[in-house]
Formats: sequence, structure tokens, C-alpha cells
Amino acid sequence: MSVLVPRSLSEALDLLRSDPSATLLAGGTDLMVEINLHDRRPRSVVSLSRIDELKTFHVGDDVVTIGAAVPYADMEHGPLAEALPALAQAARTVGSPQIRAAGTLGGNLGTCSPAGDGLPVLAALDAVVHVVGPDGDRHIPFNDFMVGVKRNSLAGGEIIRSVSIPRSDCWQGYAKVGSRNAMVIATASLCLSRSSSSVTVALGAVGPTIIRAIDAESWLADACDLSLKVPSDVASEFADRVAASARPIDDHRSTAAYRRHAVRVLARRLLERSES
Repeated sequence: MSVLVPRSLSEALDLLRSDPSATLLAGGTDLMVEINLHDRRPRSVVSLSRIDELKTFHVGDDVVTIGAAVPYADMEHGPLAEALPALAQAARTVGSPQIRAAGTLGGNLGTCSPAGDGLPVLAALDAVVHVVGPDGDRHIPFNDFMVGVKRNSLAGGEIIRSVSIPRSDCWQGYAKVGSRNAMVIATASLCLSRSSSSVTVALGAVGPTIIRAIDAESWLADACDLSLKVPSDVASEFADRVAASARPIDDHRSTAAYRRHAVRVLARRLLERSES
């Protein structure tokens, strides 16, 4: 296969225009697994590793913008972790230090696996995905971006440029369950954000896409005063409602029943953490 290494987004777009079948490469932590273990054989690869504008981030007063090629290692600590603690928590669960130094949020979005660790955070925090293509820029709310298992709404020739996430004073947290304590693909994952008037919850690895538990969110906001401690019976009912929104399956990693149980536990656990 040929590997092309553009130095700018415009050059990368030109390469995709000349070869629409080319495969985009970010950190390679997903693509190399497909090549090494699943016999994927792309004819040509366009590497985004030398495009500096994809490697920058900006923490503003109202919005955090993260370039598609910013590695997870940069999200674990520092300004991004301070502004988006749930994203930092998710980043720390991604593979090994070597994987976190290479893997990117743009790669997570390009692959769009329901088990992608960064994706529930983007869903719960109402992120917007910014893409550039032959017809110009598009700004896609994350909840419209992922349309199925490893399927997104990118059009032909488009490249993910960045992600923007609104800043707020809300408490936010992320947790996941896997078959071991580290370097594991999620069996179930959950991100929760809480303010004094609302809660948002997004579930990973328990459906064909990342799932927002909209009904459970609305029910909790109506059931109690979120500026106060949530009563135990209300917390239990909330966890049950979050679990009911999951659409898990049985596969080689887990059973549907266990995944739904895990979601219930994670929802209550993060709700309780938001009160500490």
C-alpha cells in the first residue's frame, strides 16, 4: 500500500479528492489492529500525523476546542483535564501509555465504535464535531454524527478537523466496566453531567450507537431538587430508568443482562459521586 503524508489540511483534501478510496490514518490504534489481525488491506493511506493544525487545542471561557489529532495523553492532565474532567477520566482508561500517546479523539470519531471511550463524554456534554471537505465546513452535533456501529455521517472526502465542547460549572464524571482493570475495551461505559437543575447521561458499549438516556434525565429533573442530595429511592429509580434505555447484546465480551446491570450500577455510582 502507499502511505501519503500531507503537511496541511488542504493537501490532505486534495489527496482524498484524487483518490476517494484512500483510508485516513490518525494514531493508528484502530487501523493497525484491522490490518494486523483482520486482514484489512487498504490500497492507499493518508496519514494526518504531520498536520499541525489538527494537533492544537484551545480552552476558552465558553468553549473548549480540541483538534482531531490531539492525543489522549494530552487530555489526562493539564488545561484540558481541568476544563473537562470527564474527558480526562475517559482518557486515562484508554489502553496503555503508548496507546494514549498515539490514539486521538478524531480517530475515535472516525472509527465510531460504540465502545470508544471518548464518545459518551462527547454525547453527554453536547459536543459538536467540525469537519472540512470539498464542499466546505460542516458543524455536526455529536448526537447526529454517529449513525450506527462504526458508522458516522461523514460525507465522501471529508476530514474531521476538531471537536468543540461547551464549558460549564456542572459536575461531570466517567466510568466504565471491563473484563479487567486496565487496557480493556469497555463492556459498558457511562458519562454523567449534573447541574443544580439538570442531569445528562450517555451510555457506551450497550447499543449500536452512544445512547443518551433522555427519558431518565427528564424524569430525575422532575422527581427531585437537583441542588440537594437525591433521595435513595429516587436514585434507585433513576438508575433503573437509565438501564432501561440501554440496548445491549450478547457477544464474546459480555451478556446483555450483565451490560444492563453494569449500566444501572454506573448510573447510581456517578450520581452519588456528583454529591460528594
